[in-house]
Parts: sequence; structure tokens; C-alpha cells
Amino acid sequence: MSSAPFKATVNEYLEDLPPQVQSRLYTSPATCLAIYRLLPKLAKFFIMSMVFNENDVSLRDLDRWVQSNGKFQLNEAIKSMKSLHLLIEGRSEQPFMINLNSIFRSSFRNALTGGEVNNSFGNVVENEHEVVLPEMLDQYAANKWESILHFMVGTPLTQTPSRNVLSLLQHSKLMEENNTGELQITNEGFQFLLQDANAQIWTLLLQYLRLAETLQMDPVDVLNFIFMLGALELGKAYSDSHLSDTQKIMLQDMRDYGLVFQKASNTSKFYPTRLAAMLTSDSMSIRSASSAMNTVLSQGTSSNSKADDTTAASDGREQDGTQVGIAARNIPDGAVVLETNFKIYSYSNSPLQIAILSLFVHLKARFSNMVTGQITRESIRRALLNGITADQIIAYMETHAHPQMRRLAEQTLDKKLELDPNCKEGLQILPPTVVDQVKLWQLELDRIINYDGYLFTDFDNSQEYSLLCDYSNDIGVLLWKDDKKRRFFVSQEGNAQVIDYAKRKLKKK
Repeated sequence: MSSAPFKATVNEYLEDLPPQVQSRLYTSPATCLAIYRLLPKLAKFFIMSMVFNENDVSLRDLDRWVQSNGKFQLNEAIKSMKSLHLLIEGRSEQPFMINLNSIFRSSFRNALTGGEVNNSFGNVVENEHEVVLPEMLDQYAANKWESILHFMVGTPLTQTPSRNVLSLLQHSKLMEENNTGELQITNEGFQFLLQDANAQIWTLLLQYLRLAETLQMDPVDVLNFIFMLGALELGKAYSDSHLSDTQKIMLQDMRDYGLVFQKASNTSKFYPTRLAAMLTSDSMSIRSASSAMNTVLSQGTSSNSKADDTTAASDGREQDGTQVGIAARNIPDGAVVLETNFKIYSYSNSPLQIAILSLFVHLKARFSNMVTGQITRESIRRALLNGITADQIIAYMETHAHPQMRRLAEQTLDKKLELDPNCKEGLQILPPTVVDQVKLWQLELDRIINYDGYLFTDFDNSQEYSLLCDYSNDIGVLLWKDDKKRRFFVSQEGNAQVIDYAKRKLKKK
């Protein structure tokens, strides 16, 4: 994937910050804990090994802790820590000695031990008479976030996002104004819809950070507040009294994204939602936000999905000659069944989920809890022309694959490994024929490249043709030629040079 909004992760954004800004960030224990959670696993191990050790550590010691087949992970871990200036040169004169950034060590140690955190993890407000249940926060976050996605995909809405959200969607080039002045989704916006929830939230927040820089907002204040939200406890009320002026302004924007809830009657308190907890989560189990967000956010709550109330059933579809029984009980919302004949079945009644599926599937029928469709050359080409790549389509279907498809793929792989322990095939959740065909359809478009230029033809003789064609080739502006029909095509930039050369050599216009 890609276009500009999707090239940078939060780690890459932090790496590009000046060392002085990074040092200011590390004075916040909550920020240090959040950054630690975003690091590779091996980097976390090294930091935990060094945080309570004031002495220098040899790089050779780190190398000895890692097995020979983990050298790549070792290099990536050291690279990530050095780029964030978490690792610095040791104080001793011996070579290859390193140590933890002293500011980071002190703050991170306080975060682990509950030392001087200075309201870095928020200021809890105790009020037994005013209780906000996690279920209500989940529903609030779902409504706010879904309103953004619904607006982007163009489904009917009961609520339009705020002006600040619409401005951010334009600034991030996820949407743009058409000829009538209305906002419409861009190629980048289509790619955004196929990302998982965590990536979607960070995509918007990274654009928010860049927008904040243009508004002269302190990036340290902005980042500290975002990372603090990721460390707060769901269902607790927090006071805004210790927040800076910049962070109080951010509260309104975070409400619009569904990360924070505030009661209109009392704006001095705020409640973090489960979306805020996802900011520093390293769990990859969160499904795409394009599915019903209230289902995604219901993890940890007492409510069960409606699918639990249905009786087990199986449809009689066959795949590769094998009867596949699909149980209706406990089917995740948006679960996809893909067959070798390119038919697709999605267990969902979410308008948003169905609208996103229609981006690359020709939908044919809709039932109370399922939609059916067909992947066709036309539907894939339409998606490709909208900026969605074949890999994104495949990844989306794999992420939403029905649990039964995943189990069948695991059983098939286990059988292959029993027959051939050296088998290096990966887990093939989707039918390989469909995966290969989607990639081939993309190659069809990739083989055609458009160039702006000029076609030269109608030469009096072959000498004139050869003279100008060879000259165009020599100066590097020749894009195509046909010697049999005596015609060639030059780039737009080189046209003036070829015409000037023709006037001088052929003595005619």
C-alpha cells in the first residue's frame, strides 16, 4: 500500500522527530510506557534488562543473548532503539558499549514502579453517584467512528461528522471536493477503508499531528496526550484540570473520533473509550473497523453477539469437492466464505460492511444475516482503478475469513507437513486459484502505462524516418517506434527538440 498517508507508522513519525523533542517526550512516564509497547519484542526484552542497570552494556552481550537464527530480529531491535535515541553510547572508553537514555530510563522506571508520574497517567475523579458503564462508552465510540466510515463510503447517515473531522479527512487526502463542492472519497480513502481499526485510527492521528504542526501546536503536548489516553482505564472518569491548553483543545477533537466521552453537563471530566485503549495495544486480534464497530468493541463486555442465539446449521456448499459445513453459531460479523468458483458469502447485516465489500465484489443477493456475490474481472478492475491493490483485497478477505476456512487451511498444512517435514508452504486460507487470478487481473492493468507525447508519421521516405527516429533515441525521448509503418512516439518534453532538429536537417516545416 502505497500512498502517502499510509507510508508512515507512529514509530516512523517518532523517529523523524528531532532528538530535543524526543528528550522532552521521555519526561512523561505514560509516553515512555506507550513507546515501549510499540517496540519490537526483542527491543522490549533489552530495555527490561537494562532499565534497572546503571552500568554500560556491551553490544556483544546483546548478540550472545540471541540465537543464530534471530540475528535479523536483533538488528531490527537495535535499529529501532537507536532511531528513537533510546540507546546511547556508553560512558566507558571501551568500544561497543551502550546504555539506556537516562531520561527515558528514569521515566520508564517510574512508570513501572509507580514513582513520580506527575499525573502522567491522568487524574482520576471518584464519584459514586455518576457512573458511566463500559457498554455505553463502547456504543458511543462505535457511533462516532462508524459515522466517519459511513460518510466516507457514502451510505445513508443519521449523523454527519463534525466540521473538524471533515477538515481532517480533506487534509489527509482521504476525501476531496468534487465539481459540485461535495466531499467524495479518494483512492487513498478506499485503501484506508480496508485497513484494520488500529491502523485506521493511527492514520488519522498521524495526519492530526501534521495538521497540529501547521497550527503551531506543541507536538510534545499532542503526543503526550495521545499516549496518555492509551494508558487510561476504561470506565474511569478523569479530570482535565492538569491538562495544558493544547490538550484541552484536543479533547474536542478526540470526542469527535470516539476516543473520549464527555457529558455536556460536566465538561471538566472525560472518559476514555476502548478505541483509546487500542492506541498502544500490540494485539493483532482486533478486526477491521469496517465491520460493525459495536461488535468489535464488545470484547470484555457481558453482551454476546446475536449469532449466539441461533441454532447450529450448515449450508451444503462444496469446495474443492469437499462438503463444507458452516455453523451459524458464533460466526464473527463480516465472516467471509470464498469458493474456488469465485462466489463469496459474507455473514453480515451491517450496511457499512456490505458497502465496503461492494468495492471489489459484484453483490447479487442480501438476506437477513448474509450477502452473496461474485468476484469478477470487472469488480476487481473497478477496485484497482479506485486505488485498491490486489494484496489489500487478498489481505482483507484473509482477515475476515470464516473460522471454518481457517481450520481447513490449518488441517491441509498439517497433512503436508506430515508427508514432507521440509515443506515451506505457508497457510493458504483462500483458494489459491482465486488469489492468483486477482493478482493476474492487476497485472493486466500494470502492463498498460500512459505517456503524454507526440506521434510522428507520414514521412516522405525511410531516410527521413531513420534520421529523426535515431535522433529521438539518441537524446532519450523515444518511447515507441514501428519501423514497418515508419512512425514513432516521443515524450512531451522531447517534442520541441525533435521538431527543431527536423527543421534544421530536412529544411522544411
